[in-house]
Amino acid sequence: MSQSFQTTRRVEFRDTDAAGIVHFSAFLFYMEQTEHEFLRSLGLSVHHQLEDASMSWPRVSVHCDFRSPAKFEQVLDVSLTIDQLGSRSVTYRVVFEHEGKRLAEGTITAVCCQVHPGVPPKSMDIPGWFKEKLLPFVD
Repeated sequence: MSQSFQTTRRVEFRDTDAAGIVHFSAFLFYMEQTEHEFLRSLGLSVHHQLEDASMSWPRVSVHCDFRSPAKFEQVLDVSLTIDQLGSRSVTYRVVFEHEGKRLAEGTITAVCCQVHPGVPPKSMDIPGWFKEKLLPFVD
């Protein structure tokens, strides 16, 4: 069984809508924050300086299903695993729960890219040193 990265996220007032529940778009920010926190916990980042370019991870797909509302001040339990780890892309799965109840679940797919100033990003193979740290989290 794979490892999962665990964190929490408190619902801030700015994330709620007129009905007092978390606006759907806030979950996308929560997912990205969780991805960044996960990578930092491994000594990685979504931005690395290579010899002649930067390595970055543009998102090519984001999906989220909502099952139950989250509300202001609630502390959400968030877990992240990796659904797919390809040669050039990674798909993260992020699950949000509160007091054991699943509220939302989504995925983010990002592609490893070389970035040169003034040139569109170009996909590249995920470096071995990066991929090695992700492998324990592949589901």
